[in-house]
Amino acid sequence: MKSRIKFFTIIGSLLLFVGCGSSENQNSNSSASETTHVGQSGVKDDMSNPNVVQVAVGSPDHSTLVAALKAADYVDALANVGPFTVFAPTNSAFDALPEGTLATLTKAENQRQLRDILEYHVLLGVYKVDDFVNGRKLGTADGRSVEIQKNAEGTVLVNGAKILGSVQASNGIIHVVDKVLIPE
Repeated sequence: MKSRIKFFTIIGSLLLFVGCGSSENQNSNSSASETTHVGQSGVKDDMSNPNVVQVAVGSPDHSTLVAALKAADYVDALANVGPFTVFAPTNSAFDALPEGTLATLTKAENQRQLRDILEYHVLLGVYKVDDFVNGRKLGTADGRSVEIQKNAEGTVLVNGAKILGSVQASNGIIHVVDKVLIPE
């Protein structure tokens, strides 16, 4: 009986010793994670295929879109698993909006309105250009729908915005468009 007690005492001491050593590491890790609160967009991964947000961030033609995503607090949502189809207006598409529109939308008090507009550019699921059918309506992330126009030459329009090109991402696909889609 004494040998069993001695055995469990030794094992308990070893576990306590090992546990204390790893607890210091856990404490230092937890304090680091407590100081930085980032969502999925804050994950650093240079080895995998980029997600739709990372593709947009890497495109000099989409800096206005990225700024709008940040202002609408919509970056983490689009950095998640998806899959998403994103209609990504170019900087020149944003420049074509009436003067002052973007400045007004990016104000903190208009965040919900801006987010609604950005959600209007997102479909749940992956739709490649070949999947689009003329006259088809597709539901957007904000609960509305966009209409696809496709001519015989294969040119695809989404509510009148021309798809200029497409980029595959790890969590979906991006279709670069020449106009900002405004929900009606």
